Amino acid sequence: MKAQFIPEFNGYLRKHMLMVPDVIRESSGIRIFGKRIKSIVFTTDVAIIRNVNADAVIAVYPFTPQPVITQAIMDAADIPVFAGVGGGTTMGRRVTNLALHAEHQGAIGVVVNAPTTNESIRKISQTIDIPVVVTVVSEHDDIEGRLQAGASIFNVSVAARTPYVVDKIREKHPNVAIIATGGPNEQSIRDTINAGANAITWTPPANGELFRGLMQKYRAGEPRGD
Repeated sequence: MKAQFIPEFNGYLRKHMLMVPDVIRESSGIRIFGKRIKSIVFTTDVAIIRNVNADAVIAVYPFTPQPVITQAIMDAADIPVFAGVGGGTTMGRRVTNLALHAEHQGAIGVVVNAPTTNESIRKISQTIDIPVVVTVVSEHDDIEGRLQAGASIFNVSVAARTPYVVDKIREKHPNVAIIATGGPNEQSIRDTINAGANAITWTPPANGELFRGLMQKYRAGEPRGD
């Protein structure tokens, strides 16, 4: 069978669009409501969300989750959104209410922080009909308890130890869905995939960094193209 040629079209004005590393396509992906997701951009910047070729967005941030923020991201995004609903400083019934609100706003899944109790995960999973993504920050996290409570997907974020923790989870749970941070380069992403991650989160360059490169081109006299 001949290899298929993939036609590709890129407009001049979109040439600055952010591209996730191609190696992420080696992952199996996670199919949610018929959508196969391999690459997930980690950002709440709506300008980046509108100009990246990732399959989905994971929108978590270090503040108390607010529906107005989720709604702004949902309105701007043209790809599925995993919405952060707390579980760290935000606990109890509020997390469940935020999760239900995020589902009503159109999120494809909700993300809870590592400190979230199993009881909170249970209440969320019993309340909503979209996946509950539970963040994992250590190989000592209660994976069994999370699964029994209703966790749908694990979001592994353990810096350089991420491939190791993914591998430890995969040893005991060959079919569980795992999202994981890919790390700083192509090799670290591949190591994470080989360890058993189904999908990879990718952190894009900061807005200021992107602007710095663009301004250097402007100062050099290159056409702006915007």
